[in-house]
Amino acid sequence: MALNGAEGYAPAMATMYDVPADALIEAVAADLDDELDEPDWAPFAKSGVSNELPPEQEDFWATRAASLLRKVADTGPVGVERLSTAYGGSKRGSTRYRVAPDKRADGSKNLIRTILQQLEDAGYVETAEGEGRRITAEGRSLLDETAGNVLSDLDRPELERYA
Repeated sequence: MALNGAEGYAPAMATMYDVPADALIEAVAADLDDELDEPDWAPFAKSGVSNELPPEQEDFWATRAASLLRKVADTGPVGVERLSTAYGGSKRGSTRYRVAPDKRADGSKNLIRTILQQLEDAGYVETAEGEGRRITAEGRSLLDETAGNVLSDLDRPELERYA
C-alpha cells in the first residue's frame, strides 16, 4: 500500500507545527523584512524592563515580527498584555544593601503593539473585538508556505518522515 505521492495523492502540506520554530521564524523574518518598516525609535528602545540595553541584532524588528506572527497563530486570539508576559523576563531584585529574589518583568508593550499594528496593516493579523488579535487566512498561508520551504531545505534526518 503506497501512501501519498505514489497513487496520485498530493503529499500533505507542511504546517508551522512541522518545522522547528527557530528555522521558521528566521525564514518568515526574511519575508517580512521588506514589508515592515522599522520606526525611528526602534534602535534605541529596550525590548523590556528587564533588559539593560536595546537589542543588538540588525534584523531584530523583522525577527520579533515573525515571532509574534507565529505566536498569534499558535495561541490566538491573544492580546498585547499576554504577549508582553510571554516576551518578558526576570528583573534582578538585588541592590547594593539588600538581597532580594528576582522579580518577573513584562516585555515592551509598545514594541509589541506597534509590530502587531504593522502586521495588521499588511493583512496578516486582524483584531477580534474584545478578544485580542488573531491570524488571518493570508497570515496562516504565509506561515504554512514558508514552513513547506523550510522543511524541504532542512537536512535533518528526524524530520524526514514529514517531507
